[in-house]
Amino acid sequence: MQCFWLTRQDAVAHLVLNRPESLNTMHPTFWRELDEVVTTLHREGQARALVISSTGRHFSAGMALETFGGAIAMDDSSPEGRAAIYDLVTDMQATFTKLETLRIPVIAAIQGGCIGGAVDMVTACCVRYASQDAFFCIQEINIGMVADVGTLQRLPKLLPLGLVKELAYTGRRLPADKALAHGLVNEVFDTQEAMVAAALQCAAEIAAKPPVAIWGTKQVIHYTRDHPVDDALKQMGWIQGAIWSNAHVREAVTAMKEKRAAVFPDLPALSSFKEL
Repeated sequence: MQCFWLTRQDAVAHLVLNRPESLNTMHPTFWRELDEVVTTLHREGQARALVISSTGRHFSAGMALETFGGAIAMDDSSPEGRAAIYDLVTDMQATFTKLETLRIPVIAAIQGGCIGGAVDMVTACCVRYASQDAFFCIQEINIGMVADVGTLQRLPKLLPLGLVKELAYTGRRLPADKALAHGLVNEVFDTQEAMVAAALQCAAEIAAKPPVAIWGTKQVIHYTRDHPVDDALKQMGWIQGAIWSNAHVREAVTAMKEKRAAVFPDLPALSSFKEL
């Protein structure tokens, strides 16, 4: 891969943005490789948690704007061209939505700038850690456009609405300490190394739990975020009825009593009708 390193240790996958010389900007190869990696992790079922971190001064400076003058055309001269913009944007949105709907939790470890499209990406993750020098910026308004790949839809679920509006209208930076105070990030660390280590430790703790119970928990939390309490309670009953395992509960309790690591099966690999 040109844009990422992917490693796995035990049941933890670690995806690292590795183009620091270009501030880890997002060009077509970035989108293609990220989509392929996330799709593979989703289908294989072997990883139980995913950490996304980065290299260099900044986590990511967002979209590579030169792309829109070359590889990608944004034709605003006709209704047909503008309709094609819709299809392009929704295709890009779908890649980050795959992070949100991935069968396993995703932890973002953010250093330096998390700008523009990078905010779209990390808001689709489950947990966000930051280094002290991290900041978040809805850069799109500074270049004359509306943020369009998830920031304006997910950030209001994570921050007070008035703060989201301020950031979206002004393009100001939200520093790590304020992001922590408002709940956008879970913890702020003195160094990038300490942050990544903590993210990997969190992922390892998640990986030690029954993967199907983690899957169910993620399903319920996301459904609850977007539905009334009564509907979410009903969905909780359906999920629990679908995945309840006496064997998993016994194994978890026995392992605690015996002071050993519990053993649980991986999620099964997924197959597609299109490939049968």
